[in-house]
Amino acid sequence: MTANDHAASDTCFTLSVDNRVAHIQLCRPERRNAMTLSFWDELPRLVEQIEVDGSLRAIVLSSTGPHFCAGIDLAVFQQIQADSEQGGAFALYEKIRLMQSSLSSLERCRLPVLAAIQGGAIGGAVDLLTACDLRYCSAGAFFTIEEINVGMTADVGTFPRILKLLPEAVVRELAYTGARLTAERGERLGFVNAVLPDHEAVVAHTLEVAAEIARKAPLAVHGSKKAITWGRDHSTEDGLQQIALWNAGSLSWRDIQEAIAARTQKRPAEFSDLPGKRDRLGS
Repeated sequence: MTANDHAASDTCFTLSVDNRVAHIQLCRPERRNAMTLSFWDELPRLVEQIEVDGSLRAIVLSSTGPHFCAGIDLAVFQQIQADSEQGGAFALYEKIRLMQSSLSSLERCRLPVLAAIQGGAIGGAVDLLTACDLRYCSAGAFFTIEEINVGMTADVGTFPRILKLLPEAVVRELAYTGARLTAERGERLGFVNAVLPDHEAVVAHTLEVAAEIARKAPLAVHGSKKAITWGRDHSTEDGLQQIALWNAGSLSWRDIQEAIAARTQKRPAEFSDLPGKRDRLGS
């Protein structure tokens, strides 16, 4: 990839690259960026495309229009209902797992994923954003676990992750009532990293943070993401064991020496890229 804009393979997203940062934008403001049928296939393909290019070092996820995302499109529910009526409970289970895996591509990604959020992040958008590493909001943005308002339990990723990002009592209140969590309250609770004045400001700030991350050693950033996620989901002792094994096998003395030299010489460090990720043995 170059610093030029790249068209995504479908109409749910656009992809551009600058400063070693991949910028994914939801681009259907006329539909409030609802998560259509193609969304679920396109998102993991985009993440894979970014990871294949080892020169990229962070991802920013943003949106267009007044709202970040209105959640899962009605046509998706209709398709799932038709499939489950034909294939039964197991067919529904398989569909849910596919959708979960699509959003989990952000968490599995070697690169940090930073979200810039404006307006409403509703229903499935909360599932999406809890899979990101960092969340920045414009003033007045809000999150809603909308599923309770349409008679269902959120199932694509919200609960396993949001319980580790917000106090349990807050999660229960949001899940049972469908009430809005404002960006400002989310910041106080540690769910939101910062609140910026408006949409333009939050996107600019998020890109700046991503560019700062991109200046760090990619292997160290990747190792930090793995260690944080592992430590979140395992015991302290398991986390200590994991990071010891990681550094024993992956510590880059070259990167350490380069970081020290760059600091001493007061210049930007030049770190090695991660190898482009491959999903098969052949070239």
